[in-house]
Amino acid sequence: MGGHPALDLVNTVTPRLRDGAAEHDYLTSPAELLDWSRRIGLIDLRDHSAIEGTWRSAPELAAKALGATLEIREATYDVLAPRAAGAVVAIDGVKRSQGSAFERLMLRWSAAAARSMLIPGADRERGVAELVVGTSPAQLIPDRLVVAAVELVRTVELRQLRACPVDDGGCGWLFLDRSRNGSRRWCAMEDCGTRAKIRKLGERRRATAVPQS
Repeated sequence: MGGHPALDLVNTVTPRLRDGAAEHDYLTSPAELLDWSRRIGLIDLRDHSAIEGTWRSAPELAAKALGATLEIREATYDVLAPRAAGAVVAIDGVKRSQGSAFERLMLRWSAAAARSMLIPGADRERGVAELVVGTSPAQLIPDRLVVAAVELVRTVELRQLRACPVDDGGCGWLFLDRSRNGSRRWCAMEDCGTRAKIRKLGERRRATAVPQS
């Protein structure tokens, strides 16, 4: 829905800053993180098996990977949300300063780079090598997520970066508007967009209703 794995990660909390309302977190356990990563295509079945086996034998590594993922998620949000069209920041502002968020991303990215490999590929049509991110199953998921986040932060076209409008009944999720005329307003028309239209229709009907004598 976000148009990029890093934004899909950011959007595992809902709603995002809806007047300070309680948030629902979809990544509260290593099992949820593993299933979500497979669902969005971040890992394949082979990766899934390797990670699951590693985490089962060492639960402390699973907890560490979950903690790293949540730190990457919030740092990515802190960096991007203030630049997203339509974003609404909570009363207490962004949770941490952007400088700190950039630093956290940099540190996580540096660690991920140390666990990556450049593999030569003679039969490739483009380039002469492949970068394999996530050579350690224990930290494979956060490693790939932070690399995706840094890539997005470096290359995002800010005119495309939007937030589902909280002030109009949206959820605050971030997404890339790649529509031809730049008119995408909602994270999903069939979800937040439909609810907003139904609410507005109800308001118009109430406003035009004839009082009964």
